[in-house]
Amino acid sequence: MTKHTIGTREEWLAQRLELLKAEKEITRRSDELARRRQELPWVRIDKDYRFETDEGGVSLADLFRGRSQLLVYHFMFGPDYAAGCPSCSSIADGFDGFAVHLANHGVMLWAVSRAPLAKLRAYQRRMGWTFDWASALSSDFNFDFNVSITEEQQRAGGIEYNYARGRHPLDAEQIPKPVTQFAATCGTDAPTYRRERSGMSAFVREDGAVYHTYSTYARGLDGLWGMYQWLDRAPQGRNEPNGPWWRRHDEYDPR
Repeated sequence: MTKHTIGTREEWLAQRLELLKAEKEITRRSDELARRRQELPWVRIDKDYRFETDEGGVSLADLFRGRSQLLVYHFMFGPDYAAGCPSCSSIADGFDGFAVHLANHGVMLWAVSRAPLAKLRAYQRRMGWTFDWASALSSDFNFDFNVSITEEQQRAGGIEYNYARGRHPLDAEQIPKPVTQFAATCGTDAPTYRRERSGMSAFVREDGAVYHTYSTYARGLDGLWGMYQWLDRAPQGRNEPNGPWWRRHDEYDPR
């Protein structure tokens, strides 16, 4: 027997119309936030970041492939991982569907990780993905954008992530159970797993120069996680009383 409120169609419609007002307000606020993101000052990138791709070594400017805008998903896949992070993998499941639309709107989408290119390609084949994915193993790119840390930085503490220092579960002395579980699925231990972080960054190219325009991390990625956008509209929502439940898409039991 359900414990949820049961009502008439008229009662449902009255409450739905009230909810619609709140949803429209959120939509307007979201539009405003998008404008504010676009109004942020641009920061010129003068450092020569290098990446390994199927075309060989390339620069950050090369990742644009002639487009004026570049979006980078900082995918948690460290050099010592055996597989990519399950959360990043869930987010990346949607990339192939919309990357072609972005590319035809002047925007290139790339995933970037510190794992060697051979590891990225092997995992990409396993997942059945075709989106562009580059290795930043020999570059400071991940470190400069606060999605990778060294073992020495980890020991010292006070790590910056999501515009704060030492305020993220990945930095906690007591390792949360999901972190340990995810680390195991990546074939590594928790400390090694925690040296990589997720995020996304945006860049623009104008008059031959590349500029950094925006970065977001942690819960700032929720809007890019297609699964959650659907679950937030399902009757039971995210329904996560026991914490993270998701797996890589090839690890679920067949149904």
